[in-house]
Amino acid sequence: MYKLVVCDLDETLISHDRTISQENIDAIKAASAAGVKFVPATGRGYNSVHDTLKALDLDQEGGQYTISYNGGAITENRDEKLLYFQGITFEEAQALYRRGLQYEHLCIHIYTPDQVWVRNFYPEERAYLAERQPCTEIYGDDIDFLKDKEIVKAIYMNEDYAYLKKIEGEIADITGKMDVSFSSNRYMEFNRKGVSKGSGLERLCRLLQIDLKDTIAIGDNFNDLSMIQKAGLGIGTANTIPAMKGLCDALTQNDCDHSAVAEVIHNYILQNQ
Repeated sequence: MYKLVVCDLDETLISHDRTISQENIDAIKAASAAGVKFVPATGRGYNSVHDTLKALDLDQEGGQYTISYNGGAITENRDEKLLYFQGITFEEAQALYRRGLQYEHLCIHIYTPDQVWVRNFYPEERAYLAERQPCTEIYGDDIDFLKDKEIVKAIYMNEDYAYLKKIEGEIADITGKMDVSFSSNRYMEFNRKGVSKGSGLERLCRLLQIDLKDTIAIGDNFNDLSMIQKAGLGIGTANTIPAMKGLCDALTQNDCDHSAVAEVIHNYILQNQ
């Protein structure tokens, strides 16, 4: 019997209009009542998921957890107790920032634990991030003001995936100690080498003494693939990017706008109670 469900948020649990369906909420609460842990796993920071946890009644529950920053942090929801943190160095973030400035139409994000610092914050990106996470726009040619802060990860954003892949190849000289992944059909994400949603799932399972075979992972994009492949059952939603669908154990019939997560919980957890 499955004991833990780890689930991506944007475009998986959360629909394109930034809401969570009542069907998803009810299914997650039913799974939790049956003793199955529901663990959000997001590329965003923990401070951006409070409303989601509250909607799911997971915000002050003991023994409930969140994987954030693509596995860069693991937090126990009650009292926001940080159990694990691993970021990139300031020097790596500075190199990514300065290199990114050489490209046209590239939005750059630098993540600290409590803030996202954004350069080239053009309108469509500003609208996309609205209500998702706190952001501050920056304008300088370096990020020296962050030298004494912890840096979790960096992101390049452009809506042209082929353009991002081209950039990935051209900056390989500065990403050797980083894991590079893609999300939301617009982001190229840079984490510490070995940091991923999959490694976050592994760490949490060791902490909770849960076998990976007793877990389900749900996602839709390449930054979810590591946890989908680590879990006992890895499921892609119907809106999973085409190149990743064949790498999932199963696909839902419904997409993120039609309660795909509820479908998984009903099919693999609740009907077996």
